Amino acid sequence: MNSRERIRSIIAAKPTDRCGFWLGNPDRETWPLFHAYFGTKTEEELRLRLHDDFRWMHAGAAYKHPQGKPVFDRGRQKTCHGDAGPFAECEDVRQIEDFEWPDPDYLDFSDILKQLANAGDYYRASGFWSPFFHEVSDFFGMENYFVKMHTHPDVVHAVTRHVVDFYLEANERFFLQAGNLVDAFFFGNDFGTQLDLLVSPAAFNEFIFPYFRELTALGHRHGLQVILHSCGAIHKVIPNLIDLGVNALHPLQARAANMDAGSLARDFGGRIAFIGGIDTQDLLVHATPEAVKAEVRRVKKLLGPNVVISPSHEAILPNVPPENVEAMAEAALEPWIPPNKEDRYA
Repeated sequence: MNSRERIRSIIAAKPTDRCGFWLGNPDRETWPLFHAYFGTKTEEELRLRLHDDFRWMHAGAAYKHPQGKPVFDRGRQKTCHGDAGPFAECEDVRQIEDFEWPDPDYLDFSDILKQLANAGDYYRASGFWSPFFHEVSDFFGMENYFVKMHTHPDVVHAVTRHVVDFYLEANERFFLQAGNLVDAFFFGNDFGTQLDLLVSPAAFNEFIFPYFRELTALGHRHGLQVILHSCGAIHKVIPNLIDLGVNALHPLQARAANMDAGSLARDFGGRIAFIGGIDTQDLLVHATPEAVKAEVRRVKKLLGPNVVISPSHEAILPNVPPENVEAMAEAALEPWIPPNKEDRYA
């Protein structure tokens, strides 16, 4: 069984030879440290060294505006999520319609299609990242966004509609050209904090889930598995995400409320696959390699066999010792041992 077959089977809840492993997408300052430790020179060489099963090649760079503008040009660089965006004071939908929204005709997929064609027998997660929740937040400023959900819901819906419509069209065009080069539509919206959801379940039902459903449905129409990235404590809405068509959840922020492996296994085991779960806030930073291996084995016992072992945030920072990453990979590759009943949700 090659890596591509393995991850497909894990996400489809089918028999597999072992649990999967994904290194994640380390921070650019982390790569030189890892290369020095492992004796590698390129990203792919390091992934091969660690027996990484998963390749994430998102299509965001395919937008080629003739003047070099980003997909959503807000005319300013934000310094934090609370920075006021161009619609911070907007109270009229007509202002939304007059904005210069992105043109899908500026998309050029030639580079990403070459990357996918050369990916080898590894699982290919792709598509536009499509973080519509964050894009809309940036158009208003996060606090303004949440307030306007109550004071000007029509304005919030109008902005969301434009943002999601671009991502629907961009992904549709991309998946039509990519065909069977892609295994999964992998997209991300961080819905949680360390303790709870960023907005209420009622707000999710009105302002997020209807648009979210359109994106997951698009992925399934193209025969793709759907993987959602969301950091934070999102336990409350995981049943909704399953109902909306998410096949696998990433990255399982292990120290966020109710996102530990035991809780996820108890409440959702067998209903959705898991990618991640190895804590980057404390464990990978401070633990010994043997402690890291013990935690990987525990997470595998709880969430396996349909789990891809990976950091609880994919952007591994330079404060994570490479020997702990090596330990994580080595334990991930060990055979999966079914748990006893008494320690299934420990």
